[in-house]
Amino acid sequence: MSEEKIQSAGNAVDSIDPILPSEIGFDIDGVVADTMEAFIRIAREEFGIDYISKEQITSYWIEECLPIPLDIIKAIINRLLTDPVGIKLEPLPGAREALMRLAAHGSLTFVTARTVKEPIEAWLISLLSGVAHEDIRVIATGQYSAKAGVLDELKLKYFIDDHLETCRDLHKRGIKTFVFDQPWNRGNAPFLRIRSWKALSGIIKMPS
Repeated sequence: MSEEKIQSAGNAVDSIDPILPSEIGFDIDGVVADTMEAFIRIAREEFGIDYISKEQITSYWIEECLPIPLDIIKAIINRLLTDPVGIKLEPLPGAREALMRLAAHGSLTFVTARTVKEPIEAWLISLLSGVAHEDIRVIATGQYSAKAGVLDELKLKYFIDDHLETCRDLHKRGIKTFVFDQPWNRGNAPFLRIRSWKALSGIIKMPS
């Protein structure tokens, strides 16, 4: 794997031990789902806002970085949270293929800070058509700070997220954390930065 795909502050790429599929959990928005693409698309198609791009989203909190009225931001986010299937939320490149391969070796675990799991769970079930519903485990914590406790309870050793503060919190608690590279999480951090699902697949050891 190349260093342009996986970068780390103070960690060599070749020091990564192979990860078993059963050892890792995934955030959803910004990791599996291309949520900001959907945000930009809805802003353009439903509100006539055609002057924003993904690279402009330099903060996890959209209202801090985009010149869009707060009521419109809230309306779009509500759509993203309540109707991901209806708005045709798309996966990030390579996510579906990688998750389908992992699902052949056991259950998939997704831990999200969303408050309600059912809409995004339905989206994942649709995305991963062919995977048994009971093998798609979705846990909605309602807040970022609750993820560490859930991961400890599930005995997951690794987690990938796009929210820097979540990554920092998990890292401090001894959970091996990857940040999925996005414009809103750039900057140095003491954990590995994954730039694609192809790179992530390269460090997950598929059982023979």
